[in-house]
Amino acid sequence: MTTTEPTIESIARAADLLRAGKLVGMPTETVYGLAADAANEAAVAQIFRAKGRPADHPLIVHLGDPEQLLVWAAAVPKDAIALARAFWPGPLTMILPKADAVSALVTGGQPTVGLRMPNHPVALALLRDFGGGLAAPSANRFGRISPTTAAHVETELGDQVAMVLDGGDCQVGIESTILDLTGATPTILRPGAIGADAVGEIIGRRPMLREERPDAATVPRVSGALPAHYAPATAMRLLPLSALLSAAADCSGRRCAVLARASMPAGFEGIWLRAPHSAEAYARALYADLRALDEAGCRRILVEAPPAGEAWRAIRDRLDRAAQGAGEADST
Repeated sequence: MTTTEPTIESIARAADLLRAGKLVGMPTETVYGLAADAANEAAVAQIFRAKGRPADHPLIVHLGDPEQLLVWAAAVPKDAIALARAFWPGPLTMILPKADAVSALVTGGQPTVGLRMPNHPVALALLRDFGGGLAAPSANRFGRISPTTAAHVETELGDQVAMVLDGGDCQVGIESTILDLTGATPTILRPGAIGADAVGEIIGRRPMLREERPDAATVPRVSGALPAHYAPATAMRLLPLSALLSAAADCSGRRCAVLARASMPAGFEGIWLRAPHSAEAYARALYADLRALDEAGCRRILVEAPPAGEAWRAIRDRLDRAAQGAGEADST
C-alpha cells in the first residue's frame, strides 16, 4: 500500500487504480472511506472481503456531482433535490429507490441505494477525475473504530488497499446522517452532523427518527445501524460522570483508560483523555481518542456519557454502539 500526498498526479493515479478494480483509501469530511468503483461488482466484492463485512450490509455510493442522482436513483423526489442543494457536498446520505443498473451487491439486496456527495477537496477531485460513483464505507475492519487519518487506514487494512490519499484529519469525524426518503415519512436512520431540525427546515416538516417509527423493523438496512459498531477491542463502559469517577477511583495502576470532559482527579494513575466540551469538537476527535485509549494497554475504557440534546445525538449513538461491541473486561 502507498500512502501519498494528494496532487494532480497522485489523484489521477488513484482514479486509474479504481478503474482497474483496485481499492483506494479516500479522505472525506466524515471518515476515511475504502473506495471502489460502484459499477464494478468484482471491485465492490473486494470491499466486503477486506473489511470482513456481511454481504447484506449495504454500501453508500459517493458522487462527484448532484446530477449523478439521476444515474443512481430510479426516482428523485423534490425533497431530495432541495436537500442536495442545501447540504451537498456535505455529510448527508439520502436513501432513494435504486436505478435498475445498480448492483444488488452495493445495496445489500435491497431495492434502495444510499447516495451522498462528500465535502472534501481530495474526495471531490478524485470523484471528478474518476467520473462515476464510488462505493466507500469506512476504511476499517467491520464493526471496529472508524479511521479519521490516513495512518488509521494503514493500520487497519495494510496491503489490502492499493493507495491511500492522505487528506489530513477528517473535519467532521463521525459518519454522515442517513435519511430515508423512500416512504411517506422521511426518517433519519443514522444520526450525524446534520440533525432532524436542519433537515426539517429544508423540507418543511421534521423527519422522524428510526426509534420513533412503530414500523422501524421495515425501514431499509443502512450502514452503521447494528447494535454493536465503531467498537474498540478493549472493554468499554459508558457512565455518567459520578459513576465514572467512582469506577476510576477503584482502578489501580494503568488498569483504566478514561475519556471525559471533566478534569482528571488527583491520584488517578491510568490514562485520562480530556474530551472537548463542544459537540462539534468532540465528534471531530472521538475516533482518534477511542483509538488512543484502545492502544493504551489498559484493561477497560471508561467514557463519560455525553449530554442530552440534539447536538449530541450522533455522538451518543456512536458511543452506545461502541460500548455494545467492545471487548470483554480483563478481570485479572
